[in-house]
This record gives sequence, structure tokens and C-alpha cells, in this order.
Amino acid sequence: MTENRPVVTRFAPSPTGYLHIGGARTALFNWLYARGRGGKFLLRIEDTDRARSTPEATEAILKGLTWLGLDWDGAPVSQFEGRDRHAEVAREMLANGSAYKCFSTPEEIEAFRETARAEGRSTLFLSPWRDADPATYPEAPYVIRLRAPREGQTVVRDAVQGDVTFGNDQLDDMILLRSDGTPTYMHAVVVDDHDMGVTHIIRGDDHLTNAARQQQVYQGMGWDIPVFAHIPLIHGTDGKKLSKRHGAVGLHEYAAAGYPAAAMRNYLARLGWSHGDDELFDDAQALEWFDLPGIGKAPARLDFKKLEHVSGYHIGQMPDEDLMQEIADYLGETGQNPLGPVQITRLQAILPVLKAKAKTLPALLEQGHFALTERPVQIEEKALTALDTVSRGILAELTAALQHDSWIREDLEAAAKLIGERHGLGLGKIAAPLRAALAGRSSTPSVFDMMLALGREETLARLQDQAG
Repeated sequence: MTENRPVVTRFAPSPTGYLHIGGARTALFNWLYARGRGGKFLLRIEDTDRARSTPEATEAILKGLTWLGLDWDGAPVSQFEGRDRHAEVAREMLANGSAYKCFSTPEEIEAFRETARAEGRSTLFLSPWRDADPATYPEAPYVIRLRAPREGQTVVRDAVQGDVTFGNDQLDDMILLRSDGTPTYMHAVVVDDHDMGVTHIIRGDDHLTNAARQQQVYQGMGWDIPVFAHIPLIHGTDGKKLSKRHGAVGLHEYAAAGYPAAAMRNYLARLGWSHGDDELFDDAQALEWFDLPGIGKAPARLDFKKLEHVSGYHIGQMPDEDLMQEIADYLGETGQNPLGPVQITRLQAILPVLKAKAKTLPALLEQGHFALTERPVQIEEKALTALDTVSRGILAELTAALQHDSWIREDLEAAAKLIGERHGLGLGKIAAPLRAALAGRSSTPSVFDMMLALGREETLARLQDQAG
């Protein structure tokens, strides 16, 4: 069995579209399990459906995994390119008696099922060729079918679901190789997993029935059966299977919404898996803690409020240098202009203030808008109401007062407070026109944090632009 072998997991998406959030979580679970045990995490592209598989979709999957920070070992394996090997194994099974040739036509199979339905019997096809004498074989196309046991039970020992029992009378002799010589997906998966040395198959529980049939292929070849771990699917907040009506379902949509990859790893790890009451953790902790018994059997529910909470935590914890790189990547991902040198300098100066409150990268950039805009500052209508004649006069006084003061917070606050007292106004009343002049908005960071980030020259110029 697989217990004493080095851990090898795999993620095997079909390249027919974007990387689904559920697929991303499956990949993460496989990555965490392998990396946390010094094992290998492999990638296989299940591209046997030639009509629907596209290079663009494969590229989107690779891009999504890379953005999420999941590195894989070796080159991605193409399932389609292994079709000769899949056929070879089917013929081996034919030779060892665990498979047989079936010459039944589609019309004969349908007639069998119609009769079964009419008689109230199971429509599971029972091939008349299963035990036929090879001497009776016609010169006609045939498929190769698995000689599945007809009696007894097949038990899938699942690390998440526990022992799951299937009656063999409910499992048909599935086709391994079609009459045109192409392998079926169900057969190809087993051959690929064996040849890739996969020890643990962690995938969605919609594959649980497949596991019973695939286990019979392992047994037919005398191969070690890997550890199966079928994880519950992700549901929406209403408890129904996740779909577009619940919001973003593609990983690329979360990247475009400005959730940092570290936050997505944390959030997705907790979506169906738990370690005590720990909600917020870093990669090192996830790699140390992640284990299959921590995965629940019930479907996980996508919760955007919880995701925002996790995202805000990771933004707040992130070193400034890493956060600036995240911002640069986000701007590139969403097709926005990169920041210029002056913008970078100003944003870096205010970053410790911004990241303490921001839940997403767009929210952070929104609050840091003052540092990214150029003169003359465009003033929103709501902020414009703070710039009446009296307020503009106060700005003129403040501009004059700050010309020669040292540029430290205490002195800036003292100067503003002194001018406010002259007019019988508290700092709150002084702050409104300052916000309008410096940022053109009514919701901003502290006016003194903005002044320090902008520096003396830019601050005075913006004040002068609006002074009466």
C-alpha cells in the first residue's frame, strides 16, 4: 500500500474554461498535504475531450495556480498524450482476464435497456460477450470492458468519508477502450495516477462513485490502491451548489477583485477544513497543521464577509515591500496603469496607515487616492461643500503658517489647532476643507498623515490651489 512511500498528490483539471474556485481549493488541499510532508505535488491536464479542451484554458489554469502561489513539480502531464499507454494497459487487462472484448452494438445495448425497463429490471448493461468463447468472436469492431465482480461489495476506504460501500450489482462492466482504440476518461485516470506514482487522491466528492469503479481497475492490474480523500463541494450562502448567481466562481475574479493570494490561501484552506478554532494563519502554519482528518463531510459555504475579514488581516500583516508588489500585480491583472516613481514614494509613505484598515487592494488604493492623483486635484461634489469662502481663507492662513514650520506631525497639528482657535473652530472643522484641498474627497486618511506622505512642497501647493 501507500503508507510508507513518499507522499505524491496531484491536481487534474480539465482545460475547458477558467479555474473554478472549487478547483482552486482542491489544488490547495493537494499542495498543502504534499508540501507539508516533503512530498511531490503534480499537475495533470485532463485534455482527452478534444472538442472542449483549449490551450487558452490550460494557460488560464496555470496562471491561476501561479497567482495563488501553488508550485508544482515537473512539467504538467497531458492525459491525451498518454493515450497509447492507456490502450496498452487495457490490452494487458484483456490478457490477464480482468477485461474482455464486447462486440455489442449501441443498438443492441439500447434494446437491452428498453426490455429491462419494460420488465422493471435494472438497466445496467450485462454484456453477452463477458464469458463468450473467443472462437465465436465476429470480425467486427469491439470495445474492451472491465470484468467487474458481479457479486459482493466494493468498499472505498476514504480518508474523509470513511468506508463507503457499493454493491457490485450496481456497478457495470465499464468500457476501458472504445472501438476506435481511444481510452475512456475513467480508465485513463487510473493509469495516469499509477504511472505518476500518486499516493493520495484528494478530489471533490462528486467523484466518489468513480472511485469504486476505478478501484476495480487497480485491482485488475494488481496495483497498489492510493488513499482516497473525497472532499465536500463548495455551496453558496443559501446552501445550494455554488453557481454564478452566488457571485464570483472563477479564481481570476477574486484576483481582479483585489484579494491578496495569501488571503485566498488562508480562506480556501478553511473552506471545509479546520484546525481547532484557528481562522487566521500563514502558510507555515497551514503546512504544519493541514491533515485529512480535519476535513469535514458537510459542504462548505462561501462567505464573502469572512473572506473580506481574512483579506483585511493579511493586508495588515503583510510587509510593506510585499504589499507594494501585490498592488503592482493587481494593477497589471486589471489592466490599469502602473504607478510612477512619485506615486510609489507617496503611497509607501502612507502604506502603514492604509493597510491597517483596508479589506482589499482596491479599497486600499481608494483611500490612498490622494497620493496617486496629480495637481490640480479634482474635487468631488460632496467635498466641494467644505470649501466655502471662510474655509478657503483658513487654508490661506494655514499655507502661510506652514511655510517655515518643521514638517513633523506635532507641529502640523499645532499650527492647524492655533488657526482653528482664532476662528473658534475645533480641528474637526478645519479638517474638512483640508481633506477637500489635499484629496478632493470627504473620506480620506488623517489630514496630517496625508500631509506627511505628500511632503511640504506638494501639500502647500495643493492648499494654495484652493486658498481664498
